[in-house]
Amino acid sequence: MITIKNKILFLFFGTIFFTFWLLDGMVNHWGRLSGSLGNLITFFNESLWPPDWSVIKPQAYPVCTAYPLFDFTCSTAWIGMIETIKIAFVATILGSIISLPLSMVAARNLNSKGASYFIRFILAGARSLPSIIWAIFFVILVGFGPFAGVLAMTIYTVGYLGKLQYEAIEGMNNIPLETARSMGLSKFEIAIGVVIPEMANSLISQTIFMFEYNVRHGTVIGIVGAGGIGYYINLYLKFLQYDKVISYLIIIFIVVLVIDFISISARSLFNEEGDLSKPSWWGVFGSPNSKK
Repeated sequence: MITIKNKILFLFFGTIFFTFWLLDGMVNHWGRLSGSLGNLITFFNESLWPPDWSVIKPQAYPVCTAYPLFDFTCSTAWIGMIETIKIAFVATILGSIISLPLSMVAARNLNSKGASYFIRFILAGARSLPSIIWAIFFVILVGFGPFAGVLAMTIYTVGYLGKLQYEAIEGMNNIPLETARSMGLSKFEIAIGVVIPEMANSLISQTIFMFEYNVRHGTVIGIVGAGGIGYYINLYLKFLQYDKVISYLIIIFIVVLVIDFISISARSLFNEEGDLSKPSWWGVFGSPNSKK
C-alpha cells in the first residue's frame, strides 16, 4: 500500500528529476561553464572593483546649496535614490487605494462568479506585463520623468496587490460574513464593517510588502527613462563605467536592507502577537513545541 509519505517523496524526487531534465534540454553544451568563473573574476577585478564612490559627491552643476556636512544630498546617488523611494511610495498608496475595492469584487465569497472573474481578468492583465514594460508605454504617453514611473508602478501594484488581497479575503472566516448577511447588511456595509476590520492586519502587511517590492523594482524602470536611480545606472552602463554602476548597486542594496528592517518592525505593529519570536535550531529540525 502506497502511503502519503511515499507519495510526497515520489512527487519530490520526480519534480527534481523533471527539472534537471528540462535544464539539460536548455543547455547546448555544458563545457561552456568551464571558463565562466575565471571570466567573472576577471570582469570583477578589471571593471567592477573598486567601486567609484564619486557618485555620492555633489554634482558640479547646479551648485550645491546644502551644508558641507550634508553636501551628499546634492549627489546623483542621493537624488536618484530619493526619487525612486518617492515613486515607490506614491505608486503603492495609489495602487492600494484602487486595488482594495477591486479585490472586494474579485473575492468569490463576496460576489458572484461573473463579477469576480471579470475583475480577476483585469487584475491579471495589469500584472501580466512587468512594470518596466508599463514604464515604456507611459514614457511614450507622458514623456520621460518620474510621473511615467508612478503610473507604471501604480498599474502593476493594482494587479499584484489586488491578487494578494482577494486571496486573503477569500481565506477569511465565513462566520462573520454569514452573520452580516443574516442581519440584512448590504455588500457595501459588509465590506466596510466586516471585511476591512477583519482583514486589516493582512491588508496593511501586504501594502508594506508592496512598498518594499516597488523600491527594489523602481531601480529598474529608470533604465527606460521613468525616473529614479535607474536613469543614472543606465547612463553609466552606456559609457561602460561599471565601477560607478557597482557603487549604485551597493547603495541600492543598503537602502533595501534598511527598508526591509523598517518594514519588519512596521508589520509587527499590526501582528496580534507582535514580532515573531526567534526559533531555535532544535525547533527547525525537531518538534515545534520542543524546548532548547
